[in-house]
Amino acid sequence: MTSFCIQNFGCRVNQAEAFVWSEELQLRGLRQEREPGRSDLVVVNTCTLTARADRDVKKFIRLVARKNPSARLVVAGCLVDRAQEELETLPNVWRFVPNADKADLPRLLLGDAPPRREGHGVEPFRSRALVKIQDGCDFACTFCVIPGVRGRSVSLPPGQVLERLRRLAARGFGEAVLTGIHLCSYGRDLVPRTSLEGLLRRTEELSLALRLRLSSLDPRFLESSLISALTGIRAVCPHFHVSLQHVSARVLESMGRKGGAAAFSRLLDELRERSPEAALGADIITGFPGETDSDFEECRRFVEKSALTYVHVFTYSPRPGTPAAGRPQIPPGIGKKRTAELRRLSAEKTLAFRAAFVGRTVEALVINRDRGTVRLLTDNYLSLRAPDDERPLDRAARVRITGLGDRGLEGRLSG
Repeated sequence: MTSFCIQNFGCRVNQAEAFVWSEELQLRGLRQEREPGRSDLVVVNTCTLTARADRDVKKFIRLVARKNPSARLVVAGCLVDRAQEELETLPNVWRFVPNADKADLPRLLLGDAPPRREGHGVEPFRSRALVKIQDGCDFACTFCVIPGVRGRSVSLPPGQVLERLRRLAARGFGEAVLTGIHLCSYGRDLVPRTSLEGLLRRTEELSLALRLRLSSLDPRFLESSLISALTGIRAVCPHFHVSLQHVSARVLESMGRKGGAAAFSRLLDELRERSPEAALGADIITGFPGETDSDFEECRRFVEKSALTYVHVFTYSPRPGTPAAGRPQIPPGIGKKRTAELRRLSAEKTLAFRAAFVGRTVEALVINRDRGTVRLLTDNYLSLRAPDDERPLDRAARVRITGLGDRGLEGRLSG
């Protein structure tokens, strides 16, 4: 084997795992390809959060087997843990790697040959770095299969996180995304016990030229001291994504969660007050068993009036073995209609948020380029396009936002 390609499905934790695999496979002599049709080895990092995720994984594997029949396919991750037998009949699958073995994937595939010096001749998997600082979940939401395939919460010790961030900054990365299955559980399993807030305070002491973006946060754990760290530490991006799932207290209780519209509204208002220009996002599930028209309307009104700038909306998908899967289900068409309605509302809120920055000059990172244009990302999650002037990827640039078109915000690079 001389080349590899990694295809990710699902969450940013999978992306962070692939970021490390990419480095280690290159350090062991393989060339990274972006297209699976040109690769000797294709690693498929799977997701099983929804039935659609399962279908997408299987469809991709069949497509690669048809277009690149000589490739060896390695299937890893959550779908392997949940239903390997469903994958064993698929063509060209060479090996399966469950979640427990993911850290050893490069060695399992290529043996114990020592890698070259880290960073030498390595093409980053993404222009922005991703760091998995936590894995697994100790909770039991009635809709979620992930604790069963990822296991209990496990945290990367702070010293290892800080060293990883130092190395990334030294290599010139401008941003690192801190990821976890349940990020707010970080440090609770460690001895001595620590927390996400404690880790962020320690990163602040490093004074690295590296901005930090956090993946999804559980609103049940966003106490004022953590909010103070999130909004007060300069390196932390003003972009906060909260896993609300719903706002009806009745639906949340049925999900095995706590909260409600009033509590969530106070939380979002506090984040907005402390960080006036932050992007505020949320996950919402529609069509959950027992969700009434009244429940949905409460959720819709909340999203409409809240400080949220965007919403990721998912139609409920029953997962085998979870408590919610055995309950009377809402007709799929109703869930999809509700999802479409919230997505339209999210698009309106996103448009209004972006429009507020037209005419401003902001700082952003160059994250990719394509046919004479570059795409940039601000710390508060504004995506911009501008004419390319050959600046290196993952470097900060000043951008004048000139307009909002069909493709999003447009601008011109300055300093």
